[in-house]
Amino acid sequence: MSDLKGKSAIITGSSRGIGKAIAIALAREGINLTLAARSEGPLNQTADEIRKTHKVEVLAVRTDVTKLADLENLYNKTKKKYGKLDILINNAGVSSQSPFEKQPIEDFERLAHTNYLGYVRLIRLVINDMIANKSGAIINMVSGSTLCDPLPRNFIVYSSLKVGLRAFCKGLFWEMRDHGIKVTSILPGVTDTDLTGKLKEITGDTSRLMTTKAIEDAIIFALNVPANVCPLEISVINQQTPWTKPVIPFKQAHPDK
Repeated sequence: MSDLKGKSAIITGSSRGIGKAIAIALAREGINLTLAARSEGPLNQTADEIRKTHKVEVLAVRTDVTKLADLENLYNKTKKKYGKLDILINNAGVSSQSPFEKQPIEDFERLAHTNYLGYVRLIRLVINDMIANKSGAIINMVSGSTLCDPLPRNFIVYSSLKVGLRAFCKGLFWEMRDHGIKVTSILPGVTDTDLTGKLKEITGDTSRLMTTKAIEDAIIFALNVPANVCPLEISVINQQTPWTKPVIPFKQAHPDK
């Protein structure tokens, strides 16, 4: 029997895609869930599916992670239902693919508030209770694109915010480790989901995309390591990741010797 059985977890962006897959994986371990997403219909549908299939409690809370009041409501409802929070998985995200000079300026704030501030604010809301409990696991979905230098073309705003998030997570680990709190960043490659399906330049060849399985396994691994171990970062990258294409062309012209 899993040591995770009976613990509680918040998963943001959990109505579909990677977040839904993570929620199902945690439910298999017997973890009680709070699912958060903006779209109430798909969110409730996912919650109902998990309740019917797994013997866990599932709380669905419509949440826009760009709004502080929504994040406060999410945590307060979770704490009221389960008593405490053991696991936070920050997964909500939006993408924007565009050459910088053509990228809509309004995209910048949306990306920053969803992919960076949404994570940091929610962590800030839960962290003091985790410190008081001397335990907790915080897992953040970063991006495999942060491994590229330079950052992939057409994704520099998205990826630079993820670079900032990655740095924040590393720093948070060092501040929280003496409190018994683990902080793990997941750096996934391009995954076959609704989100990446819109990135035409990257996902034209779907055979090169990952499924969510490797990400699910990475998170379960992070949650099951011994108490004195913390996987700081887990990179789960496609064997032939599409991220390299904008940086290093597959076919390069080399000068004659």
